[in-house]
Amino acid sequence: MFKKYVRWKLEKYVKKYFKKHHPKLVVVVGSVGKTVTKTAIATVLAQKYRVQMEPTNHNSEFSVPLAVMGISYPPPALLRKFKTWRRIFKAMRKRIKWPTGVDVIVQELGTERPGEIEHFGTYLKPNIAVVTAVTAEHMQNFPGGLVDVAKEELSVAKYANLTAVNHDDVNADFAPYAETTNITDYGLEGGEYRFQIVGGDPLNGYEVKFFAPEFGGASAENPELQSSENAPGATIHLVGEHNVKAAAAAMMIGAKMGMTVEEVTNALGEISPVPGRMNLLKGVRGSTIIDDTYNSSPDAAIAALLTLYKIEADQRIAILGSMNELGNMSAEAHKQVGAMCDPNWLEWVITIGEEAARYLAPAAREQGCQVASFPGPIFAGAFANKVLRPKGIVLAKGSQDKVFAEEAVRILLRTDIDQDEQLVRQSPDWMAKKNAWIQSLRNIDADSD
Repeated sequence: MFKKYVRWKLEKYVKKYFKKHHPKLVVVVGSVGKTVTKTAIATVLAQKYRVQMEPTNHNSEFSVPLAVMGISYPPPALLRKFKTWRRIFKAMRKRIKWPTGVDVIVQELGTERPGEIEHFGTYLKPNIAVVTAVTAEHMQNFPGGLVDVAKEELSVAKYANLTAVNHDDVNADFAPYAETTNITDYGLEGGEYRFQIVGGDPLNGYEVKFFAPEFGGASAENPELQSSENAPGATIHLVGEHNVKAAAAAMMIGAKMGMTVEEVTNALGEISPVPGRMNLLKGVRGSTIIDDTYNSSPDAAIAALLTLYKIEADQRIAILGSMNELGNMSAEAHKQVGAMCDPNWLEWVITIGEEAARYLAPAAREQGCQVASFPGPIFAGAFANKVLRPKGIVLAKGSQDKVFAEEAVRILLRTDIDQDEQLVRQSPDWMAKKNAWIQSLRNIDADSD
């Protein structure tokens, strides 16, 4: 009853806020890539507009109302206290009363079960909704598989004025689940708004040409209107072609919101990686760390591996953690990632967690890879540090609970790196949770001795 009352109150204030102030709203949904896409969009729009964006991934039923109104989400220990919410309600009333100084709000919306994306539409009316991908997520709650995931993510189209779908990562067979006639698409392989990679590499940035109807580019009616030779271009400083798609989404939003080609071009060069999402960090002995530890899924892990293979290096190491919340797809999904581990490109595959050790590691060994498996991130990071040679490159990828691959990355970082700023899940609450779990692993080891 308490939770229902709090949610009702939060949503009521959000509706009042938008009724009075009318900022434009861009929302981002999808199985993967929400935070990177949200950040890219906000970076581009900030070239012209006053933009509000909650920098972390507060995208749930209780955190979204606060994020769109620019109010900090309380620590977990305070969530059950009514005086916490009373303080928040007071802050929301002030936000409604006073001028906001905000032209555009960019907000991600998350889901763990059917109906959550659609519920956001009861109090949010986005000008534009971006759908980044439909891939495996929280599969224990989606018994119909990817069809159910597609229905959930694409339900945002019911209440958005315009829906923009990632042409490359949302299967065309799912199109009927987007219940709207006002729809567009973006991507690298196709789409009304399109990037073409013409040069560059993952470490130094990708040179792209971009195409949009607003900038004289190709359209559905005139697909050959603009050639790559005279198309505008930019350098995208994101790691991995799968992340470049986030910049394509940002270009599309900028065009739709009236930005000039010069404004968009300048802004695209300002987009930078988000901590824990293919973020480049300097490691010990002149090594390079690709920190992709925020979360993991089969498609994202494979995309990260393929990016690693394209980087010139004398030594490549992949630290791959278990992928959580895959339900009955878990075994096959881990085997799929293991099968993508190529000994021609990897010197070591290091796994963290039970599922990765059980399914991913044997599949990688079958490919001929050297594999070392550990229950937790500390021993995995220590082993990586032991085998890491000067100027080697390490990819770290894994899910959250009972993996926490960022703690393996910590061991490999150069000492002058600000770990609290660059690594994910460094708040006191997260660190207490991680330390308790890591200690439990040590206790198990001690008992087995």
